[in-house]
Parts: sequence; structure tokens; C-alpha cells
Amino acid sequence: MTKKSTLIFGDIAALILLTVIGFASHGETGLSSLPRMAAAFFPVALGWFLLTPWFHLFDEAIFGEQKKLLRIPFAFLFIAPFAVILRSVWLGEPVSPLFTFVLGVTNAFGMTVWRWLYLFIVKRRK
Repeated sequence: MTKKSTLIFGDIAALILLTVIGFASHGETGLSSLPRMAAAFFPVALGWFLLTPWFHLFDEAIFGEQKKLLRIPFAFLFIAPFAVILRSVWLGEPVSPLFTFVLGVTNAFGMTVWRWLYLFIVKRRK
């Protein structure tokens, strides 16, 4: 598996985990929550994979340096509003600025941790 495909697989897994953790923090982990989880996950994932190439987060020169991980929170300044607007259209609900902030901060933190772990593992293997 290439580094890029490992990152893509890991990004998807991280976004799924972050979505489940978010719902679990509200006590919503049953099967009845799956449609709402999907309505949260898919817009974030779409935003991540549409917008992160602009931040070069799949370029080896970028994901190979710890200090460049700061591009992830910057990317979520754009991804979070995009995802929340898309989610609100999907669910027919109003956009919540607080939800946008929380979604952006938690996902930026989680994705930064995942990418940092990836760097740590790759550097240890060398």
C-alpha cells in the first residue's frame, strides 16, 4: 500500500471514529442514530477530500513534516462551514454556529492527532 493510500484509508477511519465519538458524547450510538451519523460524516468527508488537496495535505513533502500539520486546523476553517451547510440542507435543519465551531475544532484536533501518529510511525520505521 502506498503512503497516499494509507493516508486516505486512515483519514476515512479517523473521520468515522470522530463521528462515532461525537455521537457517543451525546449518548446516541444506537442503530437509529446511523442516518444522523451519516449526515454528519459524509459532508465532513466530502469537504476533507475536496478541500485538503488545496492545502497540499496529500503531498509527501507536506505530510512528512510535523510543523506542516498546522495546515489541518487551517483547512477546517473552510471544511467545517462547508460540511455544516451541506448537513443542514440534507437534514432540513438550520445551521448552528456553535455546532460548526465544535465540529471544526474536534475534527481538526482528531485529524491532526491521526496525522501526527502516522508521521511518528513512518519515522520509526526508517
